[in-house]
Amino acid sequence: MHASKLMNGLKARDARAEFRCWGGSQMEQAGGTIVKHYRDLAFMGFQEVALNIRTILQNIRFCKDDLVAWNPDAVILVDYPGFNMRIAEFAKDRGFKVFYYISPQVWAWKKRRVHKIHKNTDLAFVVLPFEKDFHAGYGYHVEYTGHPMPDSMDLEAKIDESAFRNTHDLGEKPIIALVPGSRKQELKRILPFMLKITERFSDYQFVIAGVSTLKKDYYNKLIKDYPVKIVFGQTYDLLKISRAAAVKSGTVTLETAMLGIPQVVCYRMSFISALIAWMLVNVKYISLVNLILDRKAVAELIQYKFTADTLSRELAPLLPDGKARTRMLNDYKELLTLVGPPGASDRAAALISEKLNNNKAI
Repeated sequence: MHASKLMNGLKARDARAEFRCWGGSQMEQAGGTIVKHYRDLAFMGFQEVALNIRTILQNIRFCKDDLVAWNPDAVILVDYPGFNMRIAEFAKDRGFKVFYYISPQVWAWKKRRVHKIHKNTDLAFVVLPFEKDFHAGYGYHVEYTGHPMPDSMDLEAKIDESAFRNTHDLGEKPIIALVPGSRKQELKRILPFMLKITERFSDYQFVIAGVSTLKKDYYNKLIKDYPVKIVFGQTYDLLKISRAAAVKSGTVTLETAMLGIPQVVCYRMSFISALIAWMLVNVKYISLVNLILDRKAVAELIQYKFTADTLSRELAPLLPDGKARTRMLNDYKELLTLVGPPGASDRAAALISEKLNNNKAI
């Protein structure tokens, strides 16, 4: 979504612009030519990367060859640092202008990478308020354009809850949404623990936010006999009518907060990946909500702390009107002010377009 918004912003400033993309269908809809879909590139966790290293290296080599063959005026990298940092170095060495949108979060681990980012890019963009000062502390300039999430969400859009419930046969019970992620390896580790709490909240119904890239049969193998339903491709609408949610750590935690839905953040990875993360990653929190607010606004249940018991215990106080629910919703209001107004991707597009048109050193 963020990449496609960026593309639209660039096209608005130069209708002749052409894009050759490594990404998803939204980039194709924005007018880009898709060379490789992102689902063939994304591997989560240290162990998963190690097990798929041959495929990853083949993709990197193919991307480099494709880049040289197409010979673009600029290379714009979006997020995905494990892959894009390698491409940035290659592209810069060959004289391409390189822009990095949603720059790697080097403040979390391997802080020395900050030097590599600025060596291999002409301009980097950050999306969290404190990141600008972090880079400045090392003597580098970055552009803070705000977080792109408001660009992809219409917070004012209303939903016909009755029609939604009828369409998906959800009945009248209040809903607790389960948002276990979009990749098979995430679902296998996260969804089973979420499902175990379904029998503890008899006054509620549980609905899984399914993704269209995974087949219903795959979900059914994990669900087995648990009393849950699935709604595919409508995560925002499902969250809007939910009383609360159990949410996989990631961007969706920020989306859930912006929609005003109380949540508990959950995550599990392989033992080896977790061990490496504990040794290398130096952050107080893993959810974007807590990182941006710089305090514990939402509970984070990670690895062995993520069990049916802990999830039930953290979720229960958020369901009735009371102090816990009110506090979290008030924290969300503060969060919205820190995230910034819509238009982050367009602001980044304007700066990139200006640099390209001026053709001057940054």
